[in-house]
Amino acid sequence: MKISVAGAGYVGLVAAVCFAEKGHQVTCFDTNAEKINQITAGHSPVFEEGLEELMQKNMREGRFYCTCDPSLAYGSAEVIFIGVGTPQLPDGSADLSYIAAAARQIAEHAQRDCLVVVKSTVPVGTNDRVERLIRAYKSHGVDIEVASNPEFLAQGSAVRDTLKAQRIVIGTQSRKAEETLRRVYQSFDIPIVSMSRRSAEMTKYACNNFLALKISYMNELANLCEVLGADIKEIERAMAFDDRIGARFLKAGIGYGGSCFPKDTKALDRLAKEQGCSLQTVDAAIRVNENQKTRLLKKAKEKLMTFCGVHAAVLGVAFKPGTDDLREAPAIDNIRQLLKEGASIKVYDPAAGNQFREFCKSEGDANGRLSLVSGWKEALLEADVCFIFTEWPEFQEIAPKMFAEYMRNPMVLDGRNIYDRRKMEEAGVEYEGIGS
Repeated sequence: MKISVAGAGYVGLVAAVCFAEKGHQVTCFDTNAEKINQITAGHSPVFEEGLEELMQKNMREGRFYCTCDPSLAYGSAEVIFIGVGTPQLPDGSADLSYIAAAARQIAEHAQRDCLVVVKSTVPVGTNDRVERLIRAYKSHGVDIEVASNPEFLAQGSAVRDTLKAQRIVIGTQSRKAEETLRRVYQSFDIPIVSMSRRSAEMTKYACNNFLALKISYMNELANLCEVLGADIKEIERAMAFDDRIGARFLKAGIGYGGSCFPKDTKALDRLAKEQGCSLQTVDAAIRVNENQKTRLLKKAKEKLMTFCGVHAAVLGVAFKPGTDDLREAPAIDNIRQLLKEGASIKVYDPAAGNQFREFCKSEGDANGRLSLVSGWKEALLEADVCFIFTEWPEFQEIAPKMFAEYMRNPMVLDGRNIYDRRKMEEAGVEYEGIGS
């Protein structure tokens, strides 16, 4: 089928490339010419395992094309997916301006009957709004239907999550729209769950908020374990055997970040309040997460008394391994607070270097107290304290004795529980994790 995708970011580009890989003719549209030029040159603007290689393959084989021209993108497409961002507004609600702009542009340039599918995470009722916008701005007398098809991707495994998803959720208002989406996904060989548009929109929020609840629950439990002398890692292991609970999202740490959970919990909480409802569990998850982010700093402050003049090593700034995304990353809040209290910081992340350089520019030079280094050894050298904020595999392979060898004061605050306390202490390292 002839498919177009609005948005060459994380959601849109991954979807476009995967549709091409399944045999569709795909055009990816974005208003950012620099991003389109980068893609045309064979480079993905999104750090995602396997994405760039798959993109290059489908460009070579003639199934994937990108453009800044909406006429080329939307003029003859059978199905148009909207995969633009829906960032969080100051009041916690979702910014739908990019969705609205895409809908209007599609309406103005579509020259054949087509199906517009909203893949971005949006509040319930957004598809209705998109439908009204398209009707208002339609200029070629064509029939355009609107459907919902939320993405359920995890950053770091987005390509795999698309091609080998557990299910595909589609929300439609007509048999014709449902049949069209089933044809799009026919070659994926993945179960399709069909429902109304509003139910599909709600399903995405329901899933992300439930996972956020699991994370916040485990973090609260971990904090209690510290007081009671229990070990959260042992408890996690036992809980994982219970198929009523499931093994994933049981890891205690310093809280969730990224472009989804923080935004989607606040958006659902806001949406509920607007309807006169109270989602007390979601509200609690948000508050727990905010408090958890800086828990390591409090532990370090108790030991060091002050951060003024302290040399800190930070290993990992991306919100999770497998991505370069710094959005809502707990590391960023911690780094800002350390700088505010007078610490000097050396940062190393195997993937997020370029993104962190942009962060450094936005923060100013911090009087020369913030630097990005090229390896973990350089970060640890002469450090008084080391913070682990991202559980990159590279960090898990660091032998405990290396901390004692390179650091001036071997103190490790492990926000992801990747090290064994006994082994660290045997190597002469003062160690603090979460929940033990």
